[in-house]
Amino acid sequence: MSSPQPPSPLLKLLLDFGPLLLFFLVYGRSDLYTATAVLMVASAVSFGGLWRLERRMPVMPLVNVVLVSVFGGLTLWLADETFIKMKPTLIYALFALILAGGRLLGRQPLRVVFGPMMSLQEKGWTLLTWRWAAFFLFLAGVNEIAWRVLTTDQWVTLKTFGFIPIVMLFALTQAPLMTRYKLLEETDSPRS
Repeated sequence: MSSPQPPSPLLKLLLDFGPLLLFFLVYGRSDLYTATAVLMVASAVSFGGLWRLERRMPVMPLVNVVLVSVFGGLTLWLADETFIKMKPTLIYALFALILAGGRLLGRQPLRVVFGPMMSLQEKGWTLLTWRWAAFFLFLAGVNEIAWRVLTTDQWVTLKTFGFIPIVMLFALTQAPLMTRYKLLEETDSPRS
């Protein structure tokens, strides 16, 4: 039996960010409660699509769909938008906790996720993990402040169009660290 082919980058992008984009579009035409219901359904469909395409349990989308379901469900059931606004805080704090906890236990959580895509020296994985843990903690704080001081319209715009570019920009700033600690391929000759 052959191993599954990875989904095309465009399809993966659609499955990863489609639910959030639908949330924003529906919110612009309706209200936060309708947008939340759409986000819940779209997240579940996206998770199912990723699971089917990759033929493995995608952990990060699973965490997201569980939290969207729980906090979206509480938002709809109690008619209180606070819960859906708190979800990003909890996701970012959970990521920070997993990364920092993994390092404190002597593990390299980022290597588990990204090891097949890149090879870094042990010190590189450690530095990268601590940086991402601190960054996710920062994002959790930003969201906590944002949902408390911004209007719902402003918060939805920040959630949709602010956090993703901030995460991508932070990832790009990590390129020098990853280059500095990249392991030489076995076929590469050491530089003299």
